[in-house]
Amino acid sequence: MVDWQAPTEIEKDGNVFSKFMHCLLGVYLWEFFISLPFDFDFILGRKAFKWPLIFYFAGRYALLFALIGIAIALNVTTEVNCQSLYIFNQVFGNAAIGLASINLSLRTIAVWSQSLYIVVPLVCIILGHWSLLLHGLLISAAWVPSVGCAITKTDNTILAATFIYSMCFDFLVLCLTAYKLLFPRSGRSRLVSLIFGDGLIFFFVAFLANLLATVFMLLNLNAVMSIIFNVPAAVASTIVASRAVRRLTKFTNKGPEVFSSRAGQLSSTLAFRGTGPYHTDSMSKKGEGVQIQMNTITTLADAESGDRSFLEYDASGKVKNDSYVPDPESQEISDEFKRPPY
Repeated sequence: MVDWQAPTEIEKDGNVFSKFMHCLLGVYLWEFFISLPFDFDFILGRKAFKWPLIFYFAGRYALLFALIGIAIALNVTTEVNCQSLYIFNQVFGNAAIGLASINLSLRTIAVWSQSLYIVVPLVCIILGHWSLLLHGLLISAAWVPSVGCAITKTDNTILAATFIYSMCFDFLVLCLTAYKLLFPRSGRSRLVSLIFGDGLIFFFVAFLANLLATVFMLLNLNAVMSIIFNVPAAVASTIVASRAVRRLTKFTNKGPEVFSSRAGQLSSTLAFRGTGPYHTDSMSKKGEGVQIQMNTITTLADAESGDRSFLEYDASGKVKNDSYVPDPESQEISDEFKRPPY
């Protein structure tokens, strides 16, 4: 039976913790650098910046700062204020966890077409989440000669409550997203299929990461083992949430998709693509100085039944209807008609 409270065991766990944190820093740096082109597209103005990306950028860089702070705390050789350093790490690490949950919940809000019945409860849950994340000082650290910064005390009750809250929050958002995408009012488009697939994978990863961290905190083996999976949970949640944002932002339709006009008014902004009929008539007349383009959207049922909800004109300006007889002489448009009178 392992004595987890023995000084030798705590020292060994501390060495494992140090090596594990360096591995996580390497993993996140790799993920960070391979996605930098996406960041530069918005920084350099190649793509239009939208407000939901604030949470994306804040989460990415908050976790980067937290991991750098942890690496400094583990490798510093001269005496520093360890408590202040760990406060810095805790604030940015917890912010990364909260921002990852926000990024995932924004997908649910979009799928539900920003319905107030979904937005208001989720905002309240997010505020409660952040109140736990920023609730006081949960980790105490001190400088130990010949060792460096060492964790001396952790508040496992608040930490466990925070990660249980995060786990339940991610699970709730997963259920809301899956329900909306499994039972849409219209058919499912490629974009909706993308969100549905990503939601299952990304939410599941975030849920498992928070579950693992919660289990070790509740076990309370020692000060090191209680928090050893907190950073992996933050890294996993941030990576999956960031990838979800990037995939949706990069998504472009490769060809036409079918829309249902009536169902689209009642369904969500992301799930309104349906299996209803879609028909487009386009007329384009080009002159030397004038260009006229008309687009008309109708339903297939209306077109087949002869019930036209639009007017169609020939070259001479006559309305094409049931009694329409084409005038051959008027089909040729003279140069005087093409040119403006000025």
